[in-house]
Amino acid sequence: MNDHTFSYQDAQDRVERKIGFFRHLAIYLIVNSGLALLNYLHNPGHAWVFWPALGWGIGLLSHALAVFLHAPGAQWKRRMIERELDKHNHNPHA
Repeated sequence: MNDHTFSYQDAQDRVERKIGFFRHLAIYLIVNSGLALLNYLHNPGHAWVFWPALGWGIGLLSHALAVFLHAPGAQWKRRMIERELDKHNHNPHA
């Protein structure tokens, strides 16, 4: 794999991860808005909607950190993929 192909694939992977995060964010906003409306209409005196929004929000935050801060796990995964490719490319009988 040459450098140009690798950097294009790298960019494509990052774009896919960002799109995945924005989908996650959109679903979070839609679902939690619906839950907030349901909470307001059926039980306005007790704000239970806060708890699922908080729990899911923590997951959303960790997703954002992994995507936008380029967590070390991404480098670890890339190294593993490269090792697998090297094994396959150096072993013609595989």
